[in-house]
Amino acid sequence: MTMLMLSLIRALAVLIPWLLHVTTWLVARSLNMPQPIVHDTGVFVFAQVYAVEMRVGKALCPLRLWRQLRALFH
Repeated sequence: MTMLMLSLIRALAVLIPWLLHVTTWLVARSLNMPQPIVHDTGVFVFAQVYAVEMRVGKALCPLRLWRQLRALFH
């Protein structure tokens, strides 16, 4: 069982970067842009979305909201 899981993980470890490369290549071809620009733009957008989600997640944290609510009524 563990050998099967290990071989599946190894296959995914090889397959995921290849799929990312092919996807980036296809998007670059469809937009008629160089592949490195498409890749770097995707990384930048991912980083921006992640930063916004983390900021919103901290703002909506239940403990923080509870403290703010308690402070409002004191």
